[in-house]
Amino acid sequence: MKKLTRRTLLTGLALAALTPGAAMAQAFPNKPIRLVVPYAAGGATDIIGRAAAAELSKTLGVPVTVDNRPGAGGNVGAEMVARSAPDGYTMLVSPSSLHGITPFLYSKLSYDPNKDLVPVIVLAGLANVLVVNPAVKANSVAELIALAKSQPGKLTYASSGNGSTIHLSGEMFKQMAGLDIVHVPYKGSGPALTDLIGGQVHLMFDNIPSAINQIRAGKLRALATTGPKRSPALPDLPTMAEAGLAGYEATAWFGLSLPAGTPREIVARLNAEGMKATRAPDFIRRVNEQGYEMVGGTPEQMTASIQDELKRWGPVVKASGAKVD
Repeated sequence: MKKLTRRTLLTGLALAALTPGAAMAQAFPNKPIRLVVPYAAGGATDIIGRAAAAELSKTLGVPVTVDNRPGAGGNVGAEMVARSAPDGYTMLVSPSSLHGITPFLYSKLSYDPNKDLVPVIVLAGLANVLVVNPAVKANSVAELIALAKSQPGKLTYASSGNGSTIHLSGEMFKQMAGLDIVHVPYKGSGPALTDLIGGQVHLMFDNIPSAINQIRAGKLRALATTGPKRSPALPDLPTMAEAGLAGYEATAWFGLSLPAGTPREIVARLNAEGMKATRAPDFIRRVNEQGYEMVGGTPEQMTASIQDELKRWGPVVKASGAKVD
């Protein structure tokens, strides 16, 4: 038997001291990463997901590929990630609605988005924009309210799915303006916009990034944005509060999350790479032009943001009576 050298012995002791998570993190990543978008292509979740995937592919040195898994208000894709191996190779683009609205809306979920997923980072936030088909005879929020009141139950509003901030923005509008308008859910903003442009539905509170090109092309008429202040991407549009609904505010954010049980070292690595993305000039320019605002931060800050969303949307869902089972 060969005598162990001091270097070999020290190397062996160092390896033995590594936790399984630390050892895994040292080798991470060594193969492609799948980034699941829980909505159809073309919506705001998809847009930020593709921009993030492109940036993370550069910094991680492995391909990060987008996998659209729409359905059940984002729960099909989210549950798939929650049930995946907790090794960092399957990530989710987490919209704030998944964490802050879904728990109130769905009473029979087979997973818990706030227990079976762990936060990594909030990438960006945004406001929604109220858009109507150009054939709708309303050029302002006040005119739209008057039109809806003159035709109770006739106007329809699209959403990217039950439980999305797009859906609940419409519910908040109904409650605050005292309207009877009909919700039509889709499997993402992309197909909802297609029907809105085609005239199958009348209006929508879409995320700004997925609607802005259609607004600029004149295919949709924008009436107001839903944030606390005007959007830099649509500076000429009033906020809903400025348009007459004092106190109306609905915003959203998009982050990254991983299956529960993912080693902390991998969560930290992906958070660091996500922070690099939020500071990359190309990424910032690309998403700012679409109406996003960069956020960034730690996993703990994303956890705090989730708690804020739960406090914000719980009363809205309760007042609306909306339930999906």
